[in-house]
Amino acid sequence: MSTYTAPQRDMLFDLEHLAGLAEIAALPGFEDATLDTAAAVLEECARFNQDVIAPLNRDGDVRPSSWADGAVTTTPGFADAFRQFAAGGWQGLQHPVEFGGQGLPKAIGAACMEMLNSANLSFALCPLLSDGAIEALLTAGSAEQQQRYIPRLVSGEWTGTMNLTEPQAGSDLALVRSRAQPQPDGSYRIFGQKIFITYGEHDMADNIVHLVLARLPDAPAGVKGISLFIVPKMLDDGRRNDVWCASIEHKLGIKASPTAVLVYGDDKGEVGAGAIGELIGEANRGLEYMFIMMNAARYAVGLQGVAVADRAYQKAAAYARDRVQSRPVDGSVAAAVAIVHHPDVRRMLMTMRALSEGARALALYAAGLHDRGHALADAAQRAQAAADYEFLVPLVKGFSTEIGIEVASLGVQVHGGMGYIEETGAAQYYRDARILTIYEGTTAIQANDLVGRKTLRDGGAQAARLAAGVAATRDALAARSEPAAQQIAARLGDALAAYEAVVRYMVEHRGEPNAAFAGSVPYLMLAGHLAAGWQLARSWLATQQPGVDAAFGAAKRATAEFFATHLLPRAGALRDEVLWGADSVMALAADAF
Repeated sequence: MSTYTAPQRDMLFDLEHLAGLAEIAALPGFEDATLDTAAAVLEECARFNQDVIAPLNRDGDVRPSSWADGAVTTTPGFADAFRQFAAGGWQGLQHPVEFGGQGLPKAIGAACMEMLNSANLSFALCPLLSDGAIEALLTAGSAEQQQRYIPRLVSGEWTGTMNLTEPQAGSDLALVRSRAQPQPDGSYRIFGQKIFITYGEHDMADNIVHLVLARLPDAPAGVKGISLFIVPKMLDDGRRNDVWCASIEHKLGIKASPTAVLVYGDDKGEVGAGAIGELIGEANRGLEYMFIMMNAARYAVGLQGVAVADRAYQKAAAYARDRVQSRPVDGSVAAAVAIVHHPDVRRMLMTMRALSEGARALALYAAGLHDRGHALADAAQRAQAAADYEFLVPLVKGFSTEIGIEVASLGVQVHGGMGYIEETGAAQYYRDARILTIYEGTTAIQANDLVGRKTLRDGGAQAARLAAGVAATRDALAARSEPAAQQIAARLGDALAAYEAVVRYMVEHRGEPNAAFAGSVPYLMLAGHLAAGWQLARSWLATQQPGVDAAFGAAKRATAEFFATHLLPRAGALRDEVLWGADSVMALAADAF
């Protein structure tokens, strides 16, 4: 079984040259976030994940979490690893100092988050949900709620969940039926059932803080009548609340992560019928608050796509270096050689590497925008950075998780028949990756967001800002004399033209929803390939700067050139799907399927 090696050098390069860490460190509150600080944090994070978390990954797949009589027992070693994770301060890395966090920028936190997910995707889901709960409470919680819950979530003493989905209410949360009954003391009693609740029950922390969507008795119908409540598993006085785990799901992948069915109000606790909860913020604004948590989670799931892609690539590359099979096609060696020498294996490995590095570059660039959107002194600049970040979130989530599946699938292919055998481990990454395009909003939901909120709402103005950035990099490459720079510039220019044509199409067809949304996922994938290719093109330029290690720079340039020549041409086909494919999407009547 191959081990995990955190790609610290690539991450630091992206933080320095793409995310602009030096500029971030000049912002108020981030003064300590220098490149030296980032290097020290990443080194310690790599050590912890390589030595403590990664060795549990295979165990979690073959000995997943188990349920009995309402209690969940996690994979052996998970609880101790989580205690070490909490003791190391990793949960609070990018959360406010006043609540016990370290206050580092999201850009550094994102790199560490990728490592955790690469090391063990199932384990990493627990901290991911706690991060989202913290974000929601920071935004919508009262001062008293923040003081009571956030420090314990930041310390890892408690963990958090988000409870949206119900058996009849998946992506359509207007159908939520869980109800909240007001009590004379100002609290609420929660009744209902929630499904697909990640780490909704476990044995790794002292308490679990559930953030639950439910309706008040007089709430209006639809999404406008949903409120958000805090419902802890254990109350402050030590009583067990009336929320119980009825079962956990048996899944294709991420098997160690317990996905719970939670029942509220079954009168099984120590508080009587109905789980005791408290309202967050104003009544009937719950979906708005929950989207704060979900937006943070969507970015984090995008990083999971990057993470599983990198882990699958590392394993495939190690296997290709060791597996001896067949003589080289060019006749350069008379005997059989390691398969890494064969052109098609090299093509697959380069595709895996380029997609992984491109998605990482995009995610860390976006994280840098997030940090600027929170810390820039000028309000207009702050708002623009935040808007730039928000435009990229559906790309980070949708594109990165889609390529995560592609890369993991290629990893199985590189292994050949051995990749289909569970004992080699390649199949686990494929199975684990398959959920990433589904939870926290499917790829179609991300694509609909890209079309509706991010492109049509402002008539394509924000989409044009992305195009302007790409065009500047294209021009910088075109001005250079190297043939490789000219080639990247040409391919980047072609992909940019395809993107601009699709943006125009979306704006022009805003009154024809079927025409626009039939091409929403191809639009997202086109924009994702363009944005990732853009960041790798910026990387190519950055390797020309003094101080970049020669071998690292050469490899980075080769990866950027491969992406430009092999992956950016996908943009043309994706453009054609959008511009000329809507009619065929809707051609068959529904009853013909």
